[in-house]
Amino acid sequence: MMNHVMLAMLQTPEIIGLLVLALIFFGAKKLPELARGLGSGIKEFRKATRDVTDELQSAIETDPTPSRRPVAPPASQPLTPGSEPSESPSPESVETASAYPGNPEEKANS
Repeated sequence: MMNHVMLAMLQTPEIIGLLVLALIFFGAKKLPELARGLGSGIKEFRKATRDVTDELQSAIETDPTPSRRPVAPPASQPLTPGSEPSESPSPESVETASAYPGNPEEKANS
């Protein structure tokens, strides 16, 4: 396992060789511009990650999770004798609906 780690790490001769190749490939005038661009890109990336972590931390600190208390069901209205709940249809409305000539229930029954 140690051999694999050693192969992945760059030693001094490899770094010097890469710098010489970059100097030959890009030229002496272009290398400082590339280094500035790379440095500003890294700085921008670090700033963006810092901003995101700061925003997450402030959101965690200012918005605590609400406690989970059971919610009481809504109070129902007491029924008086002779009255029906409002959800169920009254018998008159059912009879009136079947009295219409174009009622689909009437056509299905005949």
